[in-house]
Amino acid sequence: MGALLDFKNGIIGMYQAIRSVWFILLPFPLYFAFKEIWMDYACSAFMGNIEYVLLEIIPPQNIEKSPKLMESLFLGMAGVMKTPNVFEEFLDGFLTHRFSLELVSNEGMVHFFVRSPKQFRNLVEAHLYAQYPDIEIREVSDYTGEIPPVIPNRTWDIWGADMELTGPDPLPIRTYKFFEEDITGNMIDPLAGLIEVMGKLGLNQKIWLQYIIKPLPETWAAKEGGKDLVEKLAGRTNGGAKSNWQIIKDDIGDVFGNIGTKIVGGELKFTPHEAEKKESQPVEFKLTPGEKKVLESLESNIGKNMFQTKMRFLYLGRRENFTKDVIAGFMGGVKQFSDLNLNGFKPQDASKTYANFIFKKSRLRFRQRRIFNRYKSRSMDGVTFVLSSEELATIFHMPDMAVKSPFIQRVPAKSGGAPANLPIMQ
Repeated sequence: MGALLDFKNGIIGMYQAIRSVWFILLPFPLYFAFKEIWMDYACSAFMGNIEYVLLEIIPPQNIEKSPKLMESLFLGMAGVMKTPNVFEEFLDGFLTHRFSLELVSNEGMVHFFVRSPKQFRNLVEAHLYAQYPDIEIREVSDYTGEIPPVIPNRTWDIWGADMELTGPDPLPIRTYKFFEEDITGNMIDPLAGLIEVMGKLGLNQKIWLQYIIKPLPETWAAKEGGKDLVEKLAGRTNGGAKSNWQIIKDDIGDVFGNIGTKIVGGELKFTPHEAEKKESQPVEFKLTPGEKKVLESLESNIGKNMFQTKMRFLYLGRRENFTKDVIAGFMGGVKQFSDLNLNGFKPQDASKTYANFIFKKSRLRFRQRRIFNRYKSRSMDGVTFVLSSEELATIFHMPDMAVKSPFIQRVPAKSGGAPANLPIMQ
């Protein structure tokens, strides 16, 4: 009975203590919890109010231009970047506008799409017409609506994965600059192999490839690790002075670390605060030719406009024609953008539509339906990475005339205006 009474008194005492200090302790965790919930709601509402249009881009018959021209479109998209004020950020839930670049094969016919906020449609069209005057752009309905809303089902199957980089950001992939013959100097279109794979699909088979991009601030490279990676590759990471906070942390660590050392009679050790002396030998003498090439490519890449990118791949088909051999062919087409010394693409294992061990069937269906719904909603959930305007122009551009694949829908004839001296009938 005494123990029960002591327990009761303890509860009463704890309650009284909390009641006297709750207004000091609770506001901090409640603030962060409320902020997280509110920002999620505000940002979702902001994105839900944006109206989008899906534009199909039909290339002309004869394009003798490098993918470099496509960079103009991405530089224009970078112009939508805006730094919101406090009210826009926390009350309106403002987020930078996103665009979706989509390469789609429908039973072997390859289509190019750009999904844009409606307010920026003119921006997209202006930059495309400026570089490709004979191009055709038309607004179309969303092709994802042609598929049953719930798959897999009895007649349809699906395989998909989010793509990730093989190396660290922002090491570049193999861009169009490297797709050039050594002897003739002719450009090899980077999309040629991938388009051929997508053009080999059979009846009731589809490939959907999606790049959702969001422009990043021009200061991204300096603040988010681009310059740090340059310093690391150049071997200059150890020469900088320590911050005051780092010095304090080192001193605290030395105090507790030396207590045990003193007890056993060992030698005390202290972390030096002075910056390490740089080697007098120039950096270019310490790097191999391959390392110099990597460093040059990295510095060139971070000097361009950068975009947070979501890359997603889906293969869909009726069960009677569904074959995973298509997936192997597609991954082989994506490999051409890889450079073992730099970067490349690979499927992220956690997003693949497979399941092992327990509840395999239900877990597999969950993964398949999740990635299908994320594709349809153009969601950036999951792994993302950073690509430059040059890298985006490499993986999404209008194929040139050397790509003679009959599977690309092209403008049937070149259009032109009427002659200026055409007589006018009275």
